[in-house]
Amino acid sequence: QVQLVESGGGLVQPGGSLRLSCSASRSIFNVYNMGWYRQPPGQQRELVASITTISWTNYENYADSVKGRFTISRDTAKNMVHLQMNSLKPDHTAVYYCTGRWGDNDYWGQGTQVTVSS
Repeated sequence: QVQLVESGGGLVQPGGSLRLSCSASRSIFNVYNMGWYRQPPGQQRELVASITTISWTNYENYADSVKGRFTISRDTAKNMVHLQMNSLKPDHTAVYYCTGRWGDNDYWGQGTQVTVSS
């Protein structure tokens, strides 16, 4: 089994920044695709960003609403994935989840709350 633990969430003012981190209990060396989802209050979970690794090159994909503000990255040696969030807006408020696939199984973290408010 794989455990994913998110950290870095919290309360931030509009225009501020947060860096979310996801730590995996197993190696992500052979995990080609990992990502971040979010679920705003009363809404469905949606994809925020994903990162795909092919031939040692990372390819990032972002939701239109966060493109230019958020950056996803991975540190394979540390079994970690990060989400740098800049220029935050109140509508970015949500629980953010880390996810990845090992073999035939998808794994999800417990989520970390991000609240953007003045």
